[in-house]
Order: sequence, then C-alpha cells, then structure tokens
Amino acid sequence: MTDAGARVLGPGHGDAVLLGSIGARFMISGDESRGRFALVEHPMPPRALAAPLHRHTREDEYSFVLEGRVGALLDEEVLHGGPGDLIFKPRDQWHTFWNDGDEPARILEIISPAGFEGYFHEVALLPPDASPAERGAIAARYALDVDPESIARLVDEHGLRWGRFGD
Repeated sequence: MTDAGARVLGPGHGDAVLLGSIGARFMISGDESRGRFALVEHPMPPRALAAPLHRHTREDEYSFVLEGRVGALLDEEVLHGGPGDLIFKPRDQWHTFWNDGDEPARILEIISPAGFEGYFHEVALLPPDASPAERGAIAARYALDVDPESIARLVDEHGLRWGRFGD
C-alpha cells in the first residue's frame, strides 16, 4: 500500500460502475490511504433504494450528502439528510439508505477502515440475473450480512424503486 500523492480529482475522474439502483465512483482506494479509509461517491436517481437491509461487521460508513435528500434506516430509526448533512452508519448495525426525493441525489461515502470498496467492484461485475448464491458468496468475503427479503417492504414503506440504474 502506498499513500496517494497530492492531486485534484475532478468530477469526471475515478472509475465509475453501476450497482443496480445506484452508481459508484471510486475516488480514494484503500491502497492509496494505507487501508485507513476509502472514499466512494454514490449518485442516486430519484426514489432509488440503494441496497437491501445489511450489516457490516468490519467497517463504519459515513454518508455526506452533496445534493438531494437522503433517507436512511438504522435498526428501526429512520433518518433524513440534505446537502451538508452527515449520516453515520456504524458497523454491526442493520441499515440501508435511499434517495428520499424526486430529484437526483449524491453522497460521498467514507468507508473506514478501507476494503469494503472491493465489494462494489465485485458486485458491479455480476450479471443482472446472478444467483442468490453468487451474491451471497461476495457478501461473505466482505463479512456482510444481507437481508434481500427487506427490499419489498422498504420499497412499499418509503415509496421507492428497486432496479437497474436509470430504469
């Protein structure tokens, strides 16, 4: 691992992938930060659910809202954030998040310690019809618990969409 040199990362820089309902732009990797953190931007179309309920066992996540309105469920508590707000999602806590508005939203996701950004890379390579076993194997590599059965309830309760980015 090496420290990243001083640089400016412009809006069009960094690898970008699609993760189902949202996108991911990799800005600072764990390799660049000596494993201390990773920084990923998540653009989210209107009313998009980002992920099923899930729980990280190795890392904390901090979501800084750049634009739009973001909702988050942490255990049983629903939180909302707008531009300039930071939503803290501690490890070992069931959570998810979504675009809570009718306009696009963007967050900067700080992952600490780094490593989980690799999950996004692997999921982005899966075909849309990947089996639950294939998805589960990736989650297991990252010590991630996922509740796919939560998707229908979250979509209904919060008026959200689940599907491919831009659909």
